[in-house]
Amino acid sequence: MRAVLGLGLPLIGSHVAQFSIHLTDALMLGWYSVEALAAEVLGGTLFFVLFIMGSGFAWAVMPMVASAEASGEGAQVRRITRMGLWASIIFGIVTLPVMIGSEAVFGLLGQEPGTAALAAEYLRIAGWGILPALMVMVLKSYLAALERTAVVLWVTLAAVGLNVIVNYLLIFGNLGFPELGVRGAAMASLAVNLVSLAALAAYVQRSAPEHALFRRLWRPDWEALGRVFRLGWPIGLTSLAEVGLFAAASVMMGWLGTLPLAAHGIALQITSVVFMVHLGLSNVATVRAGQAYGRGDGAALREGARVVLGLSALVALATMAVLLIWPDPLVGLFLSPDDPERAAVIAVGRQLLAAAALFQLVDAAQVQALGLLRGVQDTRAPMVIAALSYWAVGVPVSYLLGFRLGYGGPGIWIGLAVGLALAGVFMLVRFWGWSARGVSFPARS
Repeated sequence: MRAVLGLGLPLIGSHVAQFSIHLTDALMLGWYSVEALAAEVLGGTLFFVLFIMGSGFAWAVMPMVASAEASGEGAQVRRITRMGLWASIIFGIVTLPVMIGSEAVFGLLGQEPGTAALAAEYLRIAGWGILPALMVMVLKSYLAALERTAVVLWVTLAAVGLNVIVNYLLIFGNLGFPELGVRGAAMASLAVNLVSLAALAAYVQRSAPEHALFRRLWRPDWEALGRVFRLGWPIGLTSLAEVGLFAAASVMMGWLGTLPLAAHGIALQITSVVFMVHLGLSNVATVRAGQAYGRGDGAALREGARVVLGLSALVALATMAVLLIWPDPLVGLFLSPDDPERAAVIAVGRQLLAAAALFQLVDAAQVQALGLLRGVQDTRAPMVIAALSYWAVGVPVSYLLGFRLGYGGPGIWIGLAVGLALAGVFMLVRFWGWSARGVSFPARS
């Protein structure tokens, strides 16, 4: 447990801080106007879907570097990380046209024209940030695999501070700056991603000269790129399946109107903060499992799995209590006290947080199981499990409960809980099925 917390606390802090960038956007835009908040929820959801999908290559770097380092293969560390950057850049370039032309995408998804136009305006600026954001993810995975996590935390905390300052100046037009609303938040997000990339790249260049990551970065290494791609694309699609489940929920909430969509965005921000704790523990699971995998140490794999699952369960239980006891103050943080729609948004948000409490334990279980499976480089079976659980079950149940049976927003969120529960159960069965046979790990994919 000491080893897990020693590696995990900085990672948890960095994930919470990273998400706080999006959280401060939602908080400050919510104080600006409910319409701006709804547009940021819609535009930010599309950005996040593409970002999470592209992050599959960064997630692949983590277990591969951890395993290579544990095996004493320094050259492989360099090759894998470089090609992780290549794969991320290529993916980012491919997704840019989607974000620049996102107004048409939102129109096809049945969103209100005014909200769709404002969300597209946000993405035409913030969308360029996907390139530095994905490269930052690769460098974070590289540093986490080497258990150098403190710098990741400090850089991310500095990014949060910068985001708040630029938002304050450009969203509201303070200190003589223009009042840009949603566009101001987009400019802040782009600036933060660029500064974070520069800071982490400078640290890596100075602190890890033995790996020389950026020397001849332009030279392709097709064999290493192929290995990163083969491990990364199932991770990306698995992540897409999960975040797509929540994106589908956002689209369905948009069908209910701007006010329910704003309440959904607030509830999603609140639950996502806690999810960052579980994600940090999942990263620890990936690193520790990757190290055990590199050494062929089945006992260490199983012991570490029990610790991260136990810690994650404790966090989930505490979260359930908070969501059920204090929903109104949590939702109220995102709204101006004199907003005429404040009471209505809080009423919807209260119901959504009650539904969110239902899936805390199963969401924690599935993300830890995913981290463990990635650590032993088992990525294709989880991809199938995620696709079936979230899209064959979760989305249809959300639609059925939300619209056919008339439960609205809470029904949509209960559908999320059902999909997450199935994924959590089957992924845990998958992991323990492998580890129960000693060091009978799956073949490296």
